[in-house]
Amino acid sequence: MEEFTHYTVMKYEAVDALQCQPGKIYVDCTLGGGGHSELILQRIQPDGRLIAFDVDEDAIKAASERLKSYKNLTIVKDSYTNIKKVLQNLGIEKITGGVLFDLGASYHQFNKRERGFSFSKDAPLDMRFNQDAEFSAYDVVNTYSEDDLIRIFSEYGEERFSKRIAKKIIEQRMVKKLETTTELADLILNCTPHVKSSIHPATRVFQAIRIEVNHELTNVKNTLNDVLDLLDFGAIISVISFHSLEDRIVKHLFKYHSQRCHCDKTQMICNCPPPILELVNKKPITASDEEISTNPPSRSAKLRVARCIKL
Repeated sequence: MEEFTHYTVMKYEAVDALQCQPGKIYVDCTLGGGGHSELILQRIQPDGRLIAFDVDEDAIKAASERLKSYKNLTIVKDSYTNIKKVLQNLGIEKITGGVLFDLGASYHQFNKRERGFSFSKDAPLDMRFNQDAEFSAYDVVNTYSEDDLIRIFSEYGEERFSKRIAKKIIEQRMVKKLETTTELADLILNCTPHVKSSIHPATRVFQAIRIEVNHELTNVKNTLNDVLDLLDFGAIISVISFHSLEDRIVKHLFKYHSQRCHCDKTQMICNCPPPILELVNKKPITASDEEISTNPPSRSAKLRVARCIKL
């Protein structure tokens, strides 16, 4: 098997935030290379339990080998979006310790050429986290309407040349469908102004397509709401996000559920239910300078932490 390479971002910060204790149940929603999971497992011995989710077969194989000595680990090949159903099937009613989300794609996914995440490597347009899924980047690029392409490039990529890029893709499709990452990246490079920037002109569009293919923002929002129903009193939720759209969802959800009142200011009597969460950190925790120098993508990572205070 090809070596699976994955850098665990803010490993200690994210796991420290969970305040791991033996005897409690924890969930790692994004197993990846197993870095966070391994540290959690070390801290919950001898009788804690960890449930870890991933849809990436490469990640599961690598992490299973890395963590094979731990008997209190259950690895589930499924999306974390199915957390309620999976935990129910495992006979788990509540997450008594905490839950960790690491929302970034892995180094391995971006750098394995055939996965089609990176425009620096010529590969088929793919970008699926779950290789069993049928819908891929090829479908987005070659079947979406011009308006839909503009929408996802603008919303998910915050790309200011969305209209120009979408129009060019439609024109190109009439001649020949786009099939590879290089074809798409070259099209973007050739139809946008040469702006002095540290990032490649295709970066935002590739991000937008990846988010669309994997339903990332919808999945995060829906799953965080599901997790709130699963947290036991005192359990902690720790979330690492890597771009502003994800972080905004986490920030707003945490803020909303930690507020005591949502009433209109003109309303005399508050009938709001008690808050579900309390914020552990009001401002996001970011990676250390040392970590950023070792793993530059960690520069964009933000960690938000909250504790369940619902009885």
